[in-house]
Amino acid sequence: MKFKLIFLTLFITAVSFAQNKGTIAGILTDKNANNQSLPFANILIKGTSIGTNTDIDGKYSITAAPGNYTIQFSFVGYESVEVPVTVIANETVTINQALGSAGYKLEDVVVRSTFSREKETALLLDQKQAVVIKQSIGSQEMARKGVSDVEEGLTKVTGITKVDGRGLFIRGLEDRYNNLLINDLQSPSNSPFKKIIPLDLFPTDVVGVLNIYKTFNPNISGDFAGATVNIETPQPKNITKLNIGFGYTTNNNLKDFLLSDEVNSTKGTLGLTGNDRALPSIFGTVPSGQKLSPAEYENGFGNKSWDVNSTQSPLNSSIGFLHAQKFTLKNEDNISYIMSFNFDNKYTFREGVDRTFNLGQGNYDNNLYNTQYSYFTTFSGLAGMKYKTNRFNLNFNTFLIKATESRIQDQLGYTNSLANQTNNLIRLNQYEESTYWNTQLYGDYKLTEDGKHSLKAGGSYVKTSFQQPDRKFITGVKENENDINMTYGGNNLNRQFLDVNGNFYFSSLLEYNLKFGDSEKPNVLSIGYNSSLNDMESSYRFFSGRRNIEKNYTADLNTISQNINEDINNGIVYVQEESNGDYKFKLNQFINAGYFNLFMKFGEKWDLNAGIRAESSARIIKYRNQGDIFGSAFRKKTDDKLDILPSVNAKRILNENSNLRLSLAKTITRPVAMELLPINYINPDGTSESGNPDLKDSENYNADFKYELFPNSKEMFAVGVFGKVINNPIERVFKPTANSGGQITTFKNSEQAVIFGAEIEMLLQLSRISESLSNFSFGLNTSLMSTDVKVDPTKQGNELENGTNRKLQGASSWLINSDLKYDFVLRKDWKNSMTLVYNVYGDRIFAVGSSGIDHIYEKSFSKLDFIWTNSISKSIELKFGVDNILNPSYKKELGSKSTINITEDSLVLREFKKGVGFSVNIGYTF
Repeated sequence: MKFKLIFLTLFITAVSFAQNKGTIAGILTDKNANNQSLPFANILIKGTSIGTNTDIDGKYSITAAPGNYTIQFSFVGYESVEVPVTVIANETVTINQALGSAGYKLEDVVVRSTFSREKETALLLDQKQAVVIKQSIGSQEMARKGVSDVEEGLTKVTGITKVDGRGLFIRGLEDRYNNLLINDLQSPSNSPFKKIIPLDLFPTDVVGVLNIYKTFNPNISGDFAGATVNIETPQPKNITKLNIGFGYTTNNNLKDFLLSDEVNSTKGTLGLTGNDRALPSIFGTVPSGQKLSPAEYENGFGNKSWDVNSTQSPLNSSIGFLHAQKFTLKNEDNISYIMSFNFDNKYTFREGVDRTFNLGQGNYDNNLYNTQYSYFTTFSGLAGMKYKTNRFNLNFNTFLIKATESRIQDQLGYTNSLANQTNNLIRLNQYEESTYWNTQLYGDYKLTEDGKHSLKAGGSYVKTSFQQPDRKFITGVKENENDINMTYGGNNLNRQFLDVNGNFYFSSLLEYNLKFGDSEKPNVLSIGYNSSLNDMESSYRFFSGRRNIEKNYTADLNTISQNINEDINNGIVYVQEESNGDYKFKLNQFINAGYFNLFMKFGEKWDLNAGIRAESSARIIKYRNQGDIFGSAFRKKTDDKLDILPSVNAKRILNENSNLRLSLAKTITRPVAMELLPINYINPDGTSESGNPDLKDSENYNADFKYELFPNSKEMFAVGVFGKVINNPIERVFKPTANSGGQITTFKNSEQAVIFGAEIEMLLQLSRISESLSNFSFGLNTSLMSTDVKVDPTKQGNELENGTNRKLQGASSWLINSDLKYDFVLRKDWKNSMTLVYNVYGDRIFAVGSSGIDHIYEKSFSKLDFIWTNSISKSIELKFGVDNILNPSYKKELGSKSTINITEDSLVLREFKKGVGFSVNIGYTF
């Protein structure tokens, strides 16, 4: 009874306390801008975690228990103001406050930061007000979640997952169905294997906001079905910051590790060994089947070692520097600049089975155990300048990204179905280097003082390169821990030189905007032009060791160069070029697009954005077939077409906090370069990947319907459904090689894919559940999708398919992204944020099966991360992260529905674990 009485008393006290709170409310204005409202400023009750942000009109409201407090008003680049306040139960205290610049004068120059739209609340409001269906994530949210690169940041958005080494999947559609813009300008990839540049190469320092457009609007490229990602580089703000980080991953760092001889050096650590592995000049630019003498070999390959160093992998490390400054000139004009440099390196170790099936027979063609040591480096640099006046904005950016991977890979087992020889060893020594240099100039100008007529224009010039120089294979029989039994001939001693150069890539935009109607909420007519010109070429050269004299010997695999060099000098073996006539390809693609777009408001409730884009593309592939004579005239394949792409985006404003959206559009999908070019890319184990120059562009018909609810500036709930019909979808397939039961991966068009899906997303402050949870917030997004692909088996390329209906290659039926955040303050300036992030996706087809063998599936993979961010003071920030806590296995597996008898016990084709990663990063702001 006593317990019940105490409980009842506490309950009544709590209810009374909740009902007797008071409110502090008001408007925050900008003292230096004629007291205009100041949106997204910070309001905090000093000494507590109770706070809020002003809305778009500068308004705020805070509820608190009765008592005496000090309320703090702050905004980036403005003075902070503290005002005492007394809160009275059931009453509202109004405090309107004006903030002035916190800038300082340098002779005639005033330095001051202004509003940044990189805050979470600003981006949520932008999503609410937009007519198109878009989502955004800014630098603030990425920092809170411990995000280190763009790719990882995008996985926090509904319907987006990433796969190790394979880029982003958006709405279940893989890389080829997505597109990338940087500051609204079309951007190419640095790799011929990917549609967009791997976004894990972009550190968050070069990103202000990531915008993800899941529906089409005529002012963006029509080449997408999943989404278009637009990276906005950051707006300069007064900051100088240095970051240093270290990372440890279980089974990867502080372990035995293999590095190629060239990489085990200072140059190698910095990723500067590409020139050391370049194709020797003695071979010229046109293959001739040249056979090297010992002296020619010494001059050409003498410094290109086969050797590998056995060492220990140190900790992963990173260093970054960011500096930006903004100067206010006369008449409120301003000029600002930003520069950022980042370098990081990483050591990874992978081990597990690596198999292929012998198509049509049901047994393993290759059954190998793979151990792989990879050392990665990434360097990025950004320099930018912005000049802004009342009517004119001009931006200049140039940024460089250089990435390298040095890989030593051993595959032990058997190939070509020779199951009685289980100790065959294939050693791969591979160096990969990609460079991406993008220079942009863009801006906008108000043709009239009132801004009713305006122009927006920009252009970019991009240089890219992708190289795998001196890609070396050694094949033999493993004798013991380090020794290999070698013979010369066959494919036992090979080198490859792959070089894909983006000679140039131009992108441009020009847009005229006319505002008319209501001056507060005007209608907008846009007429614009986009273009892009991509010119690239590839060279793929082969060299083999051939025997003059039969020899069999055993040597240490890691120091085998001495044996090979001696045998070349003694005339036992020689090196000869064995490139084919198809060693070189050229691709030129010119795209011109004009568009018309009209944004109209109908009353207070309806917004309509409708338009049409005419996109003309001219694609020329120049190539030679395998048997063509070196230096002979190129064959040519031309593909010219005009696509008319209409779109309608409509928004119904249900009330102040909720919207309904509808979108209908037609888009296209163009193939990735390596899917299109007739290059036969050969792997050490005999498998290969080949392009298909007969691929057609896909035509995509898209429909979206979505409901959104924004209870306040920090919360959101949305549910949507979408459907797509894709004619001629591009898919990855595998089929037998011409001369064996081995496997070749290629690409083809199926007839049609029909997709239906649903998405749910929410951002919830847990104070809704209990006041004791006021420091917690929860985010969740999930996608469910059903796909159906129709296949015509009578058409060329489809004759080996196992049926006429299946799921779309690359599409997951479901995925979930979620995060739980806890914010707390230990003392005055010591702010903490802890975030737990979980991502998982369902099984999907990696490659379509053939010849009675079922599809290869990428199995479900889940990832749990923890990030703790500490703002110890105004100058020092400390981040601690734990990555991939669950450490699940990544698997590719053959499906269980093959129509021929499978004679092997396991269907697992590829399996490895990434390890659990621990990282710490210290940032100091000067």
